[in-house]
Amino acid sequence: MLTIIININIVAYTSVVYATINTEIMIKQKSKINTSRRKKFGQTCVVYNLRRTSRAVTQLYEEHLKPSGLLPTQFTLLAAVRVMGPVQMSIIAEELVLDRTTLTRNIRPLERGGLVSIISAKGDQRMREVSITSKGQKKLEQAIPCWQKAQDLTIKMLSASRVDRMLNDLRAIVDATTHKG
Repeated sequence: MLTIIININIVAYTSVVYATINTEIMIKQKSKINTSRRKKFGQTCVVYNLRRTSRAVTQLYEEHLKPSGLLPTQFTLLAAVRVMGPVQMSIIAEELVLDRTTLTRNIRPLERGGLVSIISAKGDQRMREVSITSKGQKKLEQAIPCWQKAQDLTIKMLSASRVDRMLNDLRAIVDATTHKG
């Protein structure tokens, strides 16, 4: 479980670094927008930088995962289910900081593709439990080298020590904002 948390956090923390880099690039580009105001906003708005970075990192991982046929969200869910599963949907939603509706919407294509199975939990028919199928395990094994290339590129661009610091900071952010800290 620690491996998947670290891997998920690499994506999230890397997005912070990308936001910083992208903000610097944006500031250098000429535009009709007031440069001073744009610079201040780009340097101070947490959500702006996190969302911008998240999109940049997602695009990087989409490009590398494309040969596997999985999107980054699908890869993350499949890997999490593999590490945690079989697991109740509510537990995986909490771990990935997703509401259950979003989790359900994102996991349905994996279920339709036969990569995961969703059944009623033992002992409580109201709870749903998700597990990876053998087809899902094979798909994940095919996707891991693609994912690893994206990981390696990210570490190469940012340095291992910077990624480690980012991961620590991202875990702290998640803990603080989900009241786990």
